[in-house]
Amino acid sequence: MKAAIYSRLMEEDQRKDVQLFFDELAQQKIKPVVFHHFFEQIKSSINLPADTTTFSDSADLKDEVEFIISLGGDGTLLDTVTLVRNRNISIMGINFGRLGFLASIGRDEVRTAVKAIAQRTYVTDKRTMIHLDADIPLFGNVPYALNEFSIHKRDVASMIKIHTYLNGEFLNTYWADGLIVATPTGSTGYSLSCNGPIVFPDTGSFVITPVAPHNLNVRPIIVPDDNIISFEIESRSDQLIVALDSRREIIGKDVQLAVKKEDFSINLVRLSENNFLQTLRNKLTWGLDKRN
Repeated sequence: MKAAIYSRLMEEDQRKDVQLFFDELAQQKIKPVVFHHFFEQIKSSINLPADTTTFSDSADLKDEVEFIISLGGDGTLLDTVTLVRNRNISIMGINFGRLGFLASIGRDEVRTAVKAIAQRTYVTDKRTMIHLDADIPLFGNVPYALNEFSIHKRDVASMIKIHTYLNGEFLNTYWADGLIVATPTGSTGYSLSCNGPIVFPDTGSFVITPVAPHNLNVRPIIVPDDNIISFEIESRSDQLIVALDSRREIIGKDVQLAVKKEDFSINLVRLSENNFLQTLRNKLTWGLDKRN
């Protein structure tokens, strides 16, 4: 069995856990294929298996790679989505970062996580993706996101007007700093910080959430994910920002934009004892009020 390993960097206080991770891979006879930049960082401080190989981009992930394991936070896991693309490679996130809604497996569960892969006792969740269409090329070969698509005004520019349509029918004009269209997975990300609702991951929906809306009666709305959501934008500035997860591009205000459900989904691996409700309780500290 082969597993790709992706991480942005290793902090000194993570070295012991990273070493434990690679030792457990060797113990379970899982051959690691390490992201080249990460390999260069750790090769002098981590005792790696002799058969360790590397990869540099998506094209290097061969068919024999069954998993990609992300060592980091949610941002690191989102990077792996751009590497996997539409391949049948499952993604496991081990949280070396902070909150970790997506990378929900803790550092103290490294051994358990690796054994779950080797013994195939994990659970796989299919997660909906969002796809961006535009009348100019945007985001190269990865015009999709796991969490959200968003539109933003630039820097100190005035608020923008975002005319929004569902399957060509007018929904609303948002006077705001921006607009987010989140997948159910992304409902616990940027959308949540803008007062959007939490949506269960298997819900077939998108969440449209305005960023700092001018009209206080404008609220987030949940729509079925079989809608094509399109936009026309008015702005005093000639440029604005569009983003897919953490990737951003600057475009002209006249660019035509639309989003829809991606044709393929991503497989996220979790431990069998973990589920979405448990993640909510752990990450949002629900139910820990001493008055309960």
